[in-house]
Amino acid sequence: MQKVKTAKFSIGQVVRHRLFPFRGVIFDVDPEFSNTEEWYEAIPPEVRPSKDQPFYHLLAENDETEYVAYVSEQNLLEDESGEPVRHPQLFELFVQTADGKYAPRQRFRH
Repeated sequence: MQKVKTAKFSIGQVVRHRLFPFRGVIFDVDPEFSNTEEWYEAIPPEVRPSKDQPFYHLLAENDETEYVAYVSEQNLLEDESGEPVRHPQLFELFVQTADGKYAPRQRFRH
């Protein structure tokens, strides 16, 4: 029987990488690794995470640029800086709440 993993972080949460200097807002979660084998093998073996954990899609930023990142749960920490995220796509997916957090935009379908 396979154990179901529960994601530690949630959509709209601001997180930072525990090893590398970047942070971002989570916009999607995979219950386990769901990227290409080529991407996975490009990670140096000494820091390569296991595939059987949640992986998060981030609207990420560092001091120089903004981009999309795919990060394992073991490599994320909650970002407690309170600083706003500057990613240019942020407000396509989220609205900023009064407390400075990010809530997913309502999507209307017909």
